[in-house]
Amino acid sequence: MPENSPVENIYSFENPPPVKNYPLYCWHIFAKILSFALFGLGTIFISIIAFPFMKLFFWQKDRFRKAGHHFISIMFRFFVCFMTLIRASHLTTADKKKFRSLKSSIVVANHPSLLDVVMLISLIPDADCIVNSYLVGKNIVHIIASKLYIPNSLSYEEIMEKCLASLKAGSNLIIFPEGTRSLPSGQNKFKKGAARVALASSCPIVPVYIGGNDKRGLRKHDPMLRYNTRHCYHYDLHIKESVHPNEYKELPAPAAAKRITARLATILADENNREFIKIYS
Repeated sequence: MPENSPVENIYSFENPPPVKNYPLYCWHIFAKILSFALFGLGTIFISIIAFPFMKLFFWQKDRFRKAGHHFISIMFRFFVCFMTLIRASHLTTADKKKFRSLKSSIVVANHPSLLDVVMLISLIPDADCIVNSYLVGKNIVHIIASKLYIPNSLSYEEIMEKCLASLKAGSNLIIFPEGTRSLPSGQNKFKKGAARVALASSCPIVPVYIGGNDKRGLRKHDPMLRYNTRHCYHYDLHIKESVHPNEYKELPAPAAAKRITARLATILADENNREFIKIYS
């Protein structure tokens, strides 16, 4: 959005415009709840029915993880299509072929909302990621998370070992350098984890900027019964210039990680991607 846009001067992520169409706003909230209900049912189906069936054909652990990544990507693609159909959200990208062709890459992205990883995995057929430890706790989600992804509750050495093994097997590793969802007031400080994995593996880092409109109701600390006051959620994903760790091989590892992280923060900074952000226009 241009800097002199009157809409942007009046409204922001922290100061939304008032609701104009209350029936539509209520439908959007209902559609979001319906989508989350479908997500829950899908989790139960995958855990209780799909995974045991897949185990019959992919009994080796590595083959099962690879097949599981592809299966989850397909399921997330269906979920994204369902949300589009009921006008809960809309996903666009000009880089669909690039996402499909990624292999042994470290995908880093900004983290504006709860569904960012769903959107990314729906576009990347073989995607691994580091998940919060609560997802591998005592709940139905842990059946999926513990078998396919890397919990952040492990030691640094264990996480690094699993990340390197996943990349070596050809999977793509999704990392959100902020570590948690962004606040409406701005992005969090980037952490060095993605840079350290890149330096250890020599795999390229593929930055992805997640743009679109305000994800009110999916942001950090937002109530569930809240939504964008004007439009359905819009996710607009863009692959940015790759960062190759070999460019920094002459530097000591700590300095290289710091340089790479700073470069990623610049590439994915909101202020450098204003053309991909449509707040309420």
